Amino acid sequence: MLLCSVSVFLMLAICAHAEESGYIQSLIEQAQQQKLSDDRYWHILLHYKKALFGVKSLVDDPAFFLAKNGKTDPQAELEATIAAFFQAPKSDNKDHPVCKFIGRFKWLKEKLAIDPARLAVCECEIFDSIMADIKPIAATLIFPTYYMNSPASMFGHTLINIETESRSTLLNPAINYSAITTETNGLLFAVKGLFGYYKGYYSIEPYYQKIQEYSDINQRDIWEYPLSLEKDEVMKLMMHLWELKDVYADYYFFDENCSYNLLFLLESARPSLRLTEKFPLWALPIDTIRAVKKENLIENVLYRPSKAAKIQHKISLLSKAHQKTALDIIHGRIEPQTVSESALEKEEKIRIIDLAVDYLQYRYAKKSIEKTDYQQILLKTLTIRSKLGQSEENYEVPLPPRPDDSHETARFSIGGGVKDGKSFGEIYIRPVFCDMTDSDYSPTHGTQIQFANTRLRYYSEEQKVVLENLDLIDIMSVSPRDDFFKPYSWKVNTGFFRKTMTEDEETSLYRLNTGGGMAVFSDFLGLSYAFIETELNLGGKLENSYALGAGFSAGILKRIRDKQSLHLWAKQLYFLIGDDHQVTEASFSYYFKLSRSMSLGADIVWRKAFEYHQTDAAIRWHFFF
Repeated sequence: MLLCSVSVFLMLAICAHAEESGYIQSLIEQAQQQKLSDDRYWHILLHYKKALFGVKSLVDDPAFFLAKNGKTDPQAELEATIAAFFQAPKSDNKDHPVCKFIGRFKWLKEKLAIDPARLAVCECEIFDSIMADIKPIAATLIFPTYYMNSPASMFGHTLINIETESRSTLLNPAINYSAITTETNGLLFAVKGLFGYYKGYYSIEPYYQKIQEYSDINQRDIWEYPLSLEKDEVMKLMMHLWELKDVYADYYFFDENCSYNLLFLLESARPSLRLTEKFPLWALPIDTIRAVKKENLIENVLYRPSKAAKIQHKISLLSKAHQKTALDIIHGRIEPQTVSESALEKEEKIRIIDLAVDYLQYRYAKKSIEKTDYQQILLKTLTIRSKLGQSEENYEVPLPPRPDDSHETARFSIGGGVKDGKSFGEIYIRPVFCDMTDSDYSPTHGTQIQFANTRLRYYSEEQKVVLENLDLIDIMSVSPRDDFFKPYSWKVNTGFFRKTMTEDEETSLYRLNTGGGMAVFSDFLGLSYAFIETELNLGGKLENSYALGAGFSAGILKRIRDKQSLHLWAKQLYFLIGDDHQVTEASFSYYFKLSRSMSLGADIVWRKAFEYHQTDAAIRWHFFF
């Protein structure tokens, strides 16, 4: 009798397994008939993109795929996913494929009308519990602006803030994608980032923590772009984000970066969007903002000034003498009570004390003041401030130009000119981003970020085409110093250029130039700066095939409203190792903005090397695209 019972049990188990296998197979056949493996939404969820042969997922973590070849085979991954939904749970349901890949499950359940009664796990309780707690209802695209002192942030950054029913804006979850690294060397970070040596992960933090990081510490204004996503679309975004938890993709500085990977989340929310297709080569954060804007996803724009911007505004309301008084309080040279007992007007006293309070908090956030000193001075200052009463000043920071209204980041230029009496025509291609005379991206600083900057010239008399220069990397950050903020300026340039060797000969050389310095700003002159520089030249025409030198450069950048810029610059280098010689250069550039997509530029450059000099004058018409 016992043997008979066991036999019946085994037969029932075999029949149940066969029935389940048959049902799974029928679902796979339905999926094949509907061509779901070719469906755009499936490709969004798996981050598939066209490759040399077929498609390939941009996710590199093997844990993201259920089929061995799922990274490159959408059909195999689809079949493995369907089968995995029917697995028996091992321990915690949160690791079951139904829960782990909830976005896939919800979509396939709807497309294939999967019977939940046949599933051992038919819902993800932990995900449902979290969503019930935060109640996501909307999403906002966040853009912290450019931060030149960090190679990872000099193009800006994007993240997504999830608006909820149950929390305030500052406590809302902010979705971020970034490279995970402990690297502190900026140049090494940039090089590794270019070639995908870091792993990138999605993460969630309270929005106030990101504000502290970007706005309070790193002096970056924040622009908020509320999106027109519906509540159910935001839920789809959250489901896809859940699937990407603890999953990595190789991080690339120019394309698969912080901004590009967030676009997959927006596409998962609304599959009709084709945002990721707009960036086949590179994706700069501001370009992704514009792409979202062109899809009519942006409903409004909100400006959140940085702590530094607020302080700078308060500084502008005070005379130099009163600014010095605030600094004396901050550095403990005078007591705050001295201000309250002075003969100043009440509003002037309030402005001095308010500036002192804000700057003390800023210094503490930057860890430039000891905690005990900070607490002691701040307490005294706040005590005096409380006695002064309400201020009539609201300290509203003037609204700067919107980042998304700036010109496109790629530029094509045509022009012509004369070099030592020889006329030439020229085409000039700059894939990214801006130069010193351009005020769209940095109206108050001198910013130059150019990659693969290529200039070709045709000399009509000699009937030849010359590669005038190819700047692989050309970065220059000129930040003005004052009594409150004391940033250093820096530059790096590497690439190929033409150098005069004799009266009748030029040659192409490779150059690596770096420098550091300081800058100041005045209303009359504009931005004035000076650098100490080092430069290495490599080329067969040089003695010993190289020249290593050092020297200095200086310049003045004057902006005339928003339309015109003047840039005067000079450099002196002494090459003492390798090929012994000197180089002197001076240039004057003029820039006139015609529209958001066009501008005119003109420059005159004088150079002297190996005792031979030349003059180069050109006019260019720039087109941004």
